[in-house]
Amino acid sequence: MEFNKENTKDRLFADILLPLPLPRPFTYRIPDTEREKVNIGSRVIVQFGKKRILTGIIVKVHSIEPDVYEAKDIIEILDDAPSVNAFQLKLFEWMAEYYMCHPGEVLNAALPSGLKVSSESKIQLNPNFEDLEEKIPFADKELLIIEMLEKKEALTFDEVSLIVGKKSGSSLIKSLIKKNRIIVFEEVKEKFTPKIIKKVRLCPPYDQKGNMQELFIKLEKKPKQTDLLLKYIKLTGFLENPDKNTTGINKNLLIEESSLSPFTSLVKAGFFEEYEIVVSRFEEDDEESKYAEVRLSETQQSAKDSILEQFGEKEAVLLHGITGSGKTEIYIELIKNVLSGGSQVLYLLPEIALTTQIVQRLRKIFGDKMGIYHSKFSDNERVETWRGIISGRFSFVVGVRSSIFLPFDNLGLIIIDEEHETSYKQHDPAPRYHARDTALMLARMHHSKTLLGSATPSVESYFQAVNKKWGLVELTQRFGNAKLPQLIAVDVRKEKRDRKLHGDFTGLLTQQIEKSLHERNQVILFQNRRGYAPYISCEDCGHIPKCDNCAVSLTYHLYHKELRCHYCGSHESIPTRCEACGSNKIKTVGLGTEKIEDDIKLLFPDAVTQRMDLDTTRKKNSYQKIIEDFQNNKIDILVGTQMVTKGLDFDRVNLVGILDADSLIHFPDFRAHEKAFQTFTQVSGRAGRREKAGTVILQTSSINHPVIGKLLQQDYSGFFNTEISEREKFHYPPFYRLISITFKDPDAGIASKGADRLFGKLKYFIPKEQILGPEQPLINKIRNYYLEEIILKFERNKANLPAIKFKIKEAIEKVLAETAFKNSIIVCDVDPV
Repeated sequence: MEFNKENTKDRLFADILLPLPLPRPFTYRIPDTEREKVNIGSRVIVQFGKKRILTGIIVKVHSIEPDVYEAKDIIEILDDAPSVNAFQLKLFEWMAEYYMCHPGEVLNAALPSGLKVSSESKIQLNPNFEDLEEKIPFADKELLIIEMLEKKEALTFDEVSLIVGKKSGSSLIKSLIKKNRIIVFEEVKEKFTPKIIKKVRLCPPYDQKGNMQELFIKLEKKPKQTDLLLKYIKLTGFLENPDKNTTGINKNLLIEESSLSPFTSLVKAGFFEEYEIVVSRFEEDDEESKYAEVRLSETQQSAKDSILEQFGEKEAVLLHGITGSGKTEIYIELIKNVLSGGSQVLYLLPEIALTTQIVQRLRKIFGDKMGIYHSKFSDNERVETWRGIISGRFSFVVGVRSSIFLPFDNLGLIIIDEEHETSYKQHDPAPRYHARDTALMLARMHHSKTLLGSATPSVESYFQAVNKKWGLVELTQRFGNAKLPQLIAVDVRKEKRDRKLHGDFTGLLTQQIEKSLHERNQVILFQNRRGYAPYISCEDCGHIPKCDNCAVSLTYHLYHKELRCHYCGSHESIPTRCEACGSNKIKTVGLGTEKIEDDIKLLFPDAVTQRMDLDTTRKKNSYQKIIEDFQNNKIDILVGTQMVTKGLDFDRVNLVGILDADSLIHFPDFRAHEKAFQTFTQVSGRAGRREKAGTVILQTSSINHPVIGKLLQQDYSGFFNTEISEREKFHYPPFYRLISITFKDPDAGIASKGADRLFGKLKYFIPKEQILGPEQPLINKIRNYYLEEIILKFERNKANLPAIKFKIKEAIEKVLAETAFKNSIIVCDVDPV
C-alpha cells in the first residue's frame, strides 16, 4: 500500500505504531530526503522521549501536524518495501481491541527481534569543547579515555570499562560529560545479519582445464600447496566438469585438517580466489521439491471429500479423529490442493516438540518451499522465514502460536492441529491471545478456510461443530491395521494395602515394563511434574521451604542440586538442616519426572532411560536429539511431562504408564476434567500405533471417578455430554464468555483494597451475579506481587462486549490514577484458559 506522493502539502507526517504500551500511534515528520521511501507498513527508526531509539511501523501518512506536541523527524526509513502488510495491521488492531491491550504491545509480540533496530550508547570527543584559561584538570584514567578517543572515533560503554576497569567506567564517563569533554550518542544498528560463508575458487586462467598442467608445474616444489590443489579438484569434480569452479567450495571444508599457510600462499600467488556469499540458514534441497505421493485409505479420502464439501458452506471444519487415525495424511493432501492453486498455507502446532517429527515428514514432501517458525529459532532464522514469505520463497509455514503474526498476503488455508491444547494461549506478557481463536479471525480476514484437528477436541470447539456453526468430520478408526490400546486403571490405595507398590510404581506397571523390555519394545512414562519432587519437608516440624518471591513451595531438583521456583525462576542450594527447627531429618515429598527417572534406573539398570521435560530440552536441538534417539531405539524408557503426550509416533512403543492421574483430575479449575481427559487420551495414543494393540496403565486413587470411567470406555461423546451440561448449569464457556482481571501490588493490603475499589466501579455497569470475587487465587503471590482476582461472566451473543470492555478499561484507568495504587498493575485476560 503506497502513499500517493503527488497530492501532498509542503510538510508530510506519519503516524508510527511503536512497540510500547501506548493507546495510539505517535506522529513524526517525514524528512524531505525520506519522502520517496514512504510506504504504509515500512519500518522506521524514531526517537521517543529524550534517549530511546525505537523501531516503529508507518500506519498512516497525512499532512496534519499534531497540536499537543512538536513532531520530531523520522531518523530513517529502513525498508524499500513494507515489512508489515495491511492484513497484519488489521489483525493487530483487532487483537488490541479484543484482548484489551495496546496495539504497540501486539506489534512488540509480532515483530521478531531481528527486525527491531537496537541502539547502543557510545561516547565521542565533544567537537565544541573549549579548554578555558583555568585549565580543566583531568585524572589519569580520564586522559587515557581521551587518548583512546583521539585514536578511535567512538567507544562503547563496555569498551570504556575494559580500558579503565569495570568499576570506574561509568563514573569516569559521567565526570567527562560534566567537564564537557565528551558527548554521548546512540548508534543505531539493525539486528538482522545475513549468514555469510567464505568460498574459494580457481582464478583465471587456471579455471580452464587446459591450464591445469601449467599450475602443477609452478607448484612442483611446494607439496603442501599441491596437496591443497588436489583436494580442491577432488571435492569439486573440476577435471570432470570445469563449470564446477564457478560455484567453488566452502573454505572451511577445503582447509580442514590442514594449516592455513599453504592456502594463504595460493591466494597471494593469484591461483585461488577467496569470496563471500549470503546463504540461507535453512537446509535447501538440491532438487526442485516434488510432492511425494500420499495414499489415502477409503476412510481418509471420504473424510477429505467431506471437509472440502463442508468448506463450501462453512468457514471452519473440525476434524475429530482418534489418535492414530491418520489426520496428518489428510492435512498433507489438503495443503497440496491449496498450494497448487497458488495460495498460502499456515500449519499451526501447539508445541515445538511436535515440530520435530512432523517437519521431517513434511520436508520430504514439500522441500524448501516450506518455512518453519518457532521460538527455539535464532532471531536471524525467524527474520529469514518472515522475509521468505514476503519474497514468495515460502508459501507454506509450519509453526507455533506466534506464526499467526507472519506477513501472509494470500492465505488459503489454516490448519490448527491439536486445537484443544492450552499452549496455544499466551499468558504473559500482553497480548494474552489464543492462537486458535486469532487464527480463525485471520482466516476470516483473508476469506480463507480453517481446519481444526484433534483426537480430543476442546468442549468449546466440539460445541460449535455439533451446533452446526462449524463443519464436523469424524474418524473413529485407526489408520491401516493399527489397534486401539487397552486401558487399565490400577487402584493405588489397594496396591498399597496389598503391599504391591515398588516405590511409586504399582505391581502391574512394574511387570508390564519388565515384559516390554524383554520383548525389546519401548515404554513411555508420563508425570505432569518436572523436578525430582514437588517439595521437601522436615519430618520433625513439617516445615516446607517456600519461594521468597512467590507463594509456592520450592521444587527439589536433584540433578542441579538445588531448590527451584517454577514461577519466578529463583533457586537456592538444598539445605542440610531444617531452617525452622534445625533438624537434619529432611525428606522429599511427591513425585517429579527426575525422581521417576532415578527410580526407573534403579529398578531396571540395564534399560536406557531418558527424561524429556523443560529441564532437559532448553537447548535449541535437544527435543530433536531425544526424539531421534527414541525413534532409533537408542532409548528404552522415555520419562516425560506433557511433551510426551502430543502427536509423537513411535513404532515400538507398546506400553504407556500414567503415574499420577489424580493431580490433574482434582485440580481446582472448571476445565480440570476436560484437561485430564484430553491429556490421558493423548498420552494413551502413543501406545500400539501399528498392528499390535498397546497397553496403557493409569495409576489412580480415584478408581470410580467419572472421568476415569469415560476414559476406559474411550467415550469422548459421553464425556462431552456430561461436561457440557455442567458448563451450562454453572454459566461457563461455551455458554458464557469470561474475562479475568488480576490486581497486583507489592503490598498485600493495597492489592486487596485496590481489587475492592475496582469491584466497586465494575458493579455500576455489570450485574453483581456476573462478577466473581475479588478473591485471592490459588497462588496469591508471584514475583513479589500479591494477587487479587476478579472473574467476569457474560452470556454469549447477548452482551455488548466491545462496549463493556471499553468501560472496564475506563474503570481500570480511574483506579490506577489514584495515588494509593501508583505501584499497582492490573492485568486483563480475555477468554482465560
